Amino acid sequence: MNVLAIYSIKGGVGKTSSAVNLAHTAARNGYRTLVWDLDPQGASSYYFRIKPKIKGGSKDLIAGKRELDGLIKGTDFENLDLLPADFSFRNLDLVLDAKKKPTQQLKKLLKPLAEEYDFVFLDCPPNISLLSEAVFEAADILLSPIIPTTLSLRTLEQLEKFIEDNDLNKLALIPFFSMADRRKKMHREIMDNLLETHPEVLTTAIPYASDIERMGLERMPLGGYIKKSQSTVAYDALWKEILARVANLEK
Repeated sequence: MNVLAIYSIKGGVGKTSSAVNLAHTAARNGYRTLVWDLDPQGASSYYFRIKPKIKGGSKDLIAGKRELDGLIKGTDFENLDLLPADFSFRNLDLVLDAKKKPTQQLKKLLKPLAEEYDFVFLDCPPNISLLSEAVFEAADILLSPIIPTTLSLRTLEQLEKFIEDNDLNKLALIPFFSMADRRKKMHREIMDNLLETHPEVLTTAIPYASDIERMGLERMPLGGYIKKSQSTVAYDALWKEILARVANLEK
């Protein structure tokens, strides 16, 4: 089982849309896939038309009174399940802080699912917190969407420094471009420069496109309402790049 966290310090960079669409692409290609919606806003849960409510909330979950397996919901798509969010997740930092080895708790909860899923996608809230540190310990790969802007580059640098300062050597940070507009000179220049200086950045860019924005209206992944578009082609290509990186890490 590979655990892929979709994470950025910065909000509004397309984390949830990427988590949902990459998970749908993985499932469509035959991989047993789970999305864990860790954001108290429950956007991933909303896209899959599943009510974001976990009985007992985050406290019972982290306390071990509820196992993840009993909370997982099926979606409308084959091979694709969801662990919905709950508004109580806003208190996850406090709940984790009350536990021994708080950063190990998510990893511990995920361990029993190893035989059930090929890929688990963690849709993470945008901040650096105790929950973030637990995500970093649980994940094999940190997929970080970045908009080709100066502020997004700054948050990527902050994330790289945090990983280095906290000796998270086993965590593979893989950035990719999101909400990219190649009509803008600044976007093109930033993308070209970053690809030259950061070989770990994936070459496929997810475009800034209206069909992705429609996800909120359709309440489903792109592939659920569009057979083929620039965006679906981009997500397919991005997924192939991610699979190649996963294969390299497993060698």
